[in-house]
Amino acid sequence: MTTTATKPATTPAPTPAAVPACPAALSPASPAAIGPCGAISPALAALKARNPKARPEQLLPDVPLSRIPRHVAIIMDGNGRWAKARGFPRAFGHRNGAKAVREIIEQCLQMGVEVLTLYSFSLENWKRPSDEVDGLMALYLDYMRGERDHMMRENIRFVQIGRREGLPPEVLALGDEVTALTARNTALTLCLAVNYGSRAEITDAVRTLTARCLTEGRDPATISEDDITSLLATGRAGLPDPDLLIRTAGEMRVSNFLLWQISYAEIYVTPTLWPDFGGAELAAAIRDFAARERRFGGLAPA
Repeated sequence: MTTTATKPATTPAPTPAAVPACPAALSPASPAAIGPCGAISPALAALKARNPKARPEQLLPDVPLSRIPRHVAIIMDGNGRWAKARGFPRAFGHRNGAKAVREIIEQCLQMGVEVLTLYSFSLENWKRPSDEVDGLMALYLDYMRGERDHMMRENIRFVQIGRREGLPPEVLALGDEVTALTARNTALTLCLAVNYGSRAEITDAVRTLTARCLTEGRDPATISEDDITSLLATGRAGLPDPDLLIRTAGEMRVSNFLLWQISYAEIYVTPTLWPDFGGAELAAAIRDFAARERRFGGLAPA
């Protein structure tokens, strides 16, 4: 008796699950503007091309790229109180405040902020004791000498706003040198307001515009807001208006800082003293900014 071998039944191979196609690009409104397949939005790609160090998708993954402020301005307040609380003279607070400046510059680079303006020395600060003023000017020189090579390595452009009259010649010369040296850098613009007062800035712009009208026979009725903006120090430097104004140390005033330019800026006040203001505090300010609805005088969408 012979037997016939039976061919074992075969189980059909499972149909592979469809793999979703990776999007070519994401909307800049998407949180972090980066997808699971590594696709990034055109806005994030442009940011990384200008500033390869930027990584907002890692530092602020919950904040849409379109809601990261382009220009952050900071009133750095609290150095003296910080030093006094530790039993040290005010100069100690200013030196530690300078350390905070470098950290915030680094954080702005990584978070994708385009412009950082710091209120360093106001026209009114000349009223302080002469030894403190001299110390601040010496600190400026030390900081700029120590940071100019760092600015070049990090691709940081430096500009300075404020009246030149009254500043020591060595301060003017070093500021001009670093401005020229870094003029082509693109990752971040660092703007220091030194010997600055907004009312004086506006007055100077009006004087210049008045002189032009008289020389050119121009009708003053044709003067526009853009004409004035272009003659402000920030306009001459090609800076956009601030989106976010931060003030440390809890004071509820703007202290004659960028009065024209902050017309529609969001204002964030923190009790943190400037030497203690770091990356976590900056991230909190940006998250607060991102959660706000900016209407510029209009109404919210229905």
